[in-house]
Amino acid sequence: MTDLAVLLPFLLFGFTMTATPGPNNALVLASGAQVGLRRTLPLIFGIAVGVGLQLAVLGLGLGVVFSALPGLHLLLSALGLAYLLLLAWRIATAGPLRLDAEGAAPMGLLGGAAFQWVNPKAWTVSISAAAAYIPVENHGWNVALAASLLAVLSLPCVGVWALAGHALRRWLTDARRARYFNLAMATTLLAATLPALYQLLVG
Repeated sequence: MTDLAVLLPFLLFGFTMTATPGPNNALVLASGAQVGLRRTLPLIFGIAVGVGLQLAVLGLGLGVVFSALPGLHLLLSALGLAYLLLLAWRIATAGPLRLDAEGAAPMGLLGGAAFQWVNPKAWTVSISAAAAYIPVENHGWNVALAASLLAVLSLPCVGVWALAGHALRRWLTDARRARYFNLAMATTLLAATLPALYQLLVG
């Protein structure tokens, strides 16, 4: 990973995959709109920890387990889809924002980290990164470096979505606008999930 010919493409891959729309960013955007940037920070840090840990675990050999037990991978994918459908429903049916109410963020640090294990896009990112960018030489060191870089890179890439949500807070106090926003976020969550899930199932 210290070779720029490998490092730079990996960083570009990590930036593209963590900054573009997906389940993580849809949740962070919704949380930023509901409770503001400060109270969404634990979720952002949890996502960063989760993506780094997932890449480390996969890079160190979980892929071998999935090869031996393909049914386990299918089960995790099905559970992930069910959980994401539930999240999409909760977002879609949330009411207008009340700035004077003490709402709770969708997830905290631990929830954001755990969410990566049911997030099909996160699985796709980790599997692709482990297969394509981590050299075989000094494998343990390269896995640790790649996982750390992906975690650090995801902080600003995911955080900007929370800023966008925070900027929409007052706009979402209107019931009609909030309804459209919530439906759009739920649709975005599903649209970002299904292609990645399909790739996991057939790939």
